Order: sequence, then structure tokens, then C-alpha cells
Amino acid sequence: MTTTPTDALRTGDLTPLGRIPTASNATLVCEARSAGDCVRCVYKPVRGERPLWDFPDGTLAGREFAAYLISEALDWGVVPETVLRDGPFGLGMVQRWVDIVDHDRIDDDSGDDVAPPLGLIDLVPPDRVPGGFRPILRALAPGGDEVVLVHADDPRLQRMAVLDVILNNADRKGGHALDGTDGRVYGVDHGICLHVEPKLRTVLWGWAGEPVPEHLLTDLSDYRTQLDRRHGAELAELLTGAELDALAGRVDRLLTSRIMPLPPEHRPIPWPAF
Repeated sequence: MTTTPTDALRTGDLTPLGRIPTASNATLVCEARSAGDCVRCVYKPVRGERPLWDFPDGTLAGREFAAYLISEALDWGVVPETVLRDGPFGLGMVQRWVDIVDHDRIDDDSGDDVAPPLGLIDLVPPDRVPGGFRPILRALAPGGDEVVLVHADDPRLQRMAVLDVILNNADRKGGHALDGTDGRVYGVDHGICLHVEPKLRTVLWGWAGEPVPEHLLTDLSDYRTQLDRRHGAELAELLTGAELDALAGRVDRLLTSRIMPLPPEHRPIPWPAF
């Protein structure tokens, strides 16, 4: 019998390796071992969540798991394998670690350093926005130089941007979109999603006001049917009735308008952006 990464995440013994000190909430890097398999993962215990004024206490791990379930129901695979389980510090979210492409440094054939390629989401001088990237806003770097926030005009990111609309993601930072070494693009850190009030804050505004691709609308239409059936019952274990109704309303509005929303006037981008 073969096991999958999700099997190891769900039933494996969790061994903490260290803590990510820059995370807002307690975030531990762990190994999950099961039946001889070892999966590197991230464990966020509920007891380590920092209280927020606008989200109920102790619900962030469940929202991360709900985001994964929604991504899977859409068959988009945006969110890495995620489970909700007990761990060394109690109930928490456990998610597969994603190995990412290193954009910090590359070498040419001579061994000399050359300019690294841009990441999926990056900062560039105003006169150096390359083709294949969409500018989002201008800002000043800490040293006072003017820079432009850009993201790749990449269908994998566009799918993530549509998912964020559905999730009502309040925190899509540049560092939350991962360029996986397996060629896929993953979204992580979905703890402050799925609120009943509009809270969309994202760096992925490059497609604002443009039509949603037809194949994504087809997926959303199929998903809306699932939401009224078994999938809705599954999410009801994680979200309130009002939050489920709001989720359905966001799907319905996107299916009706068929257009990506425009940024709100107040705080459209999370800060810091990375």
C-alpha cells in the first residue's frame, strides 16, 4: 500500500525542526513521518495564533484548511496539501513545505554573477518594467529610490488571483505566492480569508477590470453546484453559516459579472507588500 504526502501530514508523527521567526503567528517547520515516509511541513498551532480584532479567535487554522478544500474542489491545486490535526502543541494547521526556485542569484558560464531573473512578484526601477510583467503601483524604497511593484503576467498567478477573490483574501503578499521547483505556483498563508465583509487585499491587481478566462468561469460554475451539496456540508465544519453564504455570494457575483473586481479605495494592498 502506497502513501501520499497528505497521508503523512494527516497521521505521521510531527517533529519540530525550528520556528519561522518572521511569521505573525507561531509557525513551526516540522517533519511528518509515517510508514517510512518523511514530509517536510509547516505546523501552525491554534494556541499560537495572535488575536485579531476582526476575525474570531482560534479560527485561522480552520480558515487555512478551508482555503485548501476550496482550491481542491475547484481542481486548481493552488494551495499545498493541508490538513487540520493535533500536533505537539495541540490542534493546528499542517501544510506541505514547498521548495521554491531561487531567484536571488544565478551564474553565467564563466562563473561570474549576473543579474538574477525577476521573481513572480518583484520590485523594479520605473524605467525597467520588463515585458511579461504587469505594474501595480509606484513606491519609494527605504533608500528613497522610486520603484514599481510588478507581477508576472502568468496564467498560474491569474488563477490564484481569481481564487483570492473567492476566498476574500485579506493578505496576499508577494511572499505568499511561491514559485515551486516542480513548475507549479502555490499560494500560502490563508488564515485571514473567508470573512463576511469585503476585505480583499492583494498584490495581484494586474488583471483588475479584465474578463475572467472562460475556463476558470466554467470551473467556478461547477464549484457553485458543489457548494450547495456535499462540499458545503464539509465547509460547514469550519465556517459559520454567514461565512458560507458570503462565499456563495462572491462566486455568484463573479459568475454574473465575469470581470475581475477593481481595487477598493481604502488599503487595496497588504502592508508590507512582501
